[in-house]
Amino acid sequence: MKRELIVAIDIGTTSTKTLAYDQEGRIYAEVEKEYPLYSPEADRKEQDPDEIYEAVIYTLTEVSRTVKQKNREIAAVSFSSAMHSLLALDADGQLLTNALTWADQRSVKEAEELKAGRGHEIYLRTGTPVHPMSPLTKLIWMQRHEPELFAKTAKWISLKEYVFYKLFNRFVIDHSIASATGLFNLKELTWDKEALETAGVSAEQLSEPVPTTEIIRGLSSEHAEALGLDSGTPFVIGASDGVLANIGVGAITPGSIACTVGTSGAIRTVVSEPAVDPKGRTFCYALTEDQWVIGGPINNGGISFRWVRDQLFPDLQEKAAANGESAYDELTRRASSVSAGSGGLLFLPYLTGERAPFWDADTKGVFFGLTLDHGRDHMIRSVLEGVMFQMYSVALALTEAGVEPVEYRAGGGFARSELWRQIMTDMFETDMIIPESHQGSCLGAAWLAMKSLNWIDDLSSIQNILQTTVKHTPIEENVHTYRLMKPIYLRLARKLPDEFSAISDVQRELMEHHK
Repeated sequence: MKRELIVAIDIGTTSTKTLAYDQEGRIYAEVEKEYPLYSPEADRKEQDPDEIYEAVIYTLTEVSRTVKQKNREIAAVSFSSAMHSLLALDADGQLLTNALTWADQRSVKEAEELKAGRGHEIYLRTGTPVHPMSPLTKLIWMQRHEPELFAKTAKWISLKEYVFYKLFNRFVIDHSIASATGLFNLKELTWDKEALETAGVSAEQLSEPVPTTEIIRGLSSEHAEALGLDSGTPFVIGASDGVLANIGVGAITPGSIACTVGTSGAIRTVVSEPAVDPKGRTFCYALTEDQWVIGGPINNGGISFRWVRDQLFPDLQEKAAANGESAYDELTRRASSVSAGSGGLLFLPYLTGERAPFWDADTKGVFFGLTLDHGRDHMIRSVLEGVMFQMYSVALALTEAGVEPVEYRAGGGFARSELWRQIMTDMFETDMIIPESHQGSCLGAAWLAMKSLNWIDDLSSIQNILQTTVKHTPIEENVHTYRLMKPIYLRLARKLPDEFSAISDVQRELMEHHK
């Protein structure tokens, strides 16, 4: 067994996590650094790139120190990152903006206009659905609303690119993050000319696209000393958190579906060549030269459960903490007292708009079917079920697009909840495998680095080290209940877009009025 470890860094929306793994997937060090998500206006969700860079440096330094204390060595550093971020640099490499995150909604109108024009053609070549999350629509917004800043910008990059620029003074972007911009041609593996014209930028203003297994060396002596690393330590550029999560749960063979719910959620599977949906419901992002991940993300996963905690049970958190418990555990117990279907109460979990399969930023949360018999416990369970109804709708789009599921593997924060896992199992009407995969995107980044270093021949080797924590089997009575409710949920979601748009206009007008 090698004494060398792989360090994996996951740059997330709320924190950066850095872990050190050995070749068996065992963790030798783990450090997390949180940072704020800034929202100067309701539709703006930004991060400070320097805060993210400092979090990367801090967590890497601490992990490096721990690894040395355990008499181990670092063979490589690999990266995972959230997708769709966008920030601007001037000709001197100085920041002109914060990073617009995937959750930023300011380009709603630009996305709608692009959809009505040549947006679908661009999607078919780039694999990124037209939506405000996409850097493509963010650039159109910038060009229209910040023309002076737009003209001054020398480079448009993502947060991971900013970290690599600060470390190596190079502008590089991996094929995975590039394929989530709406600007990258999947078949040619280059920037798409028509998309660039639409965005009003040139290829020279973007980074050099490289494979996800690309190794970059050449840390300055100053950086190397501060980080406790050798200056020749290989840095593997890595991929996006979504595609790496598939590796982390072992869902990288044909028909193996990864179901992940954290703050948001996603359904994904790996295919051998780029594939897009004629109806535009799913994404297609690069993993390696011969592995692509298709699927769909939902905006509202754990964030919906947090809303229940904060808005419906504001006093519960303090009481639970006093008892040494989590408020979520108490909420789950209360939800468990309600039978499947929540007494016929449906929740459309569109608290922050929605992505797959509808790609409509104006959608809003809805409780449907409320009666005098429903209480707050019904509402808790209905929210948990609503997230899974939405996950099911994405899985349905995948199967309609030709994917034949062989197995489902679930991961993310929701996998800690037995109730939520069972709801998904019953909703999907199939067994659900829960691999013991701590921090799946980090583990995926580590495994990708092992492939880069030729420690392994194939990414599927990760299945040899993943243990199954639990396997859930559908409960027939619950399956019957959800079969009655799924068609109603899907019809509601499809019938309400006009009303969602109307109420969104009202909300924006009221927001302007009360400024």
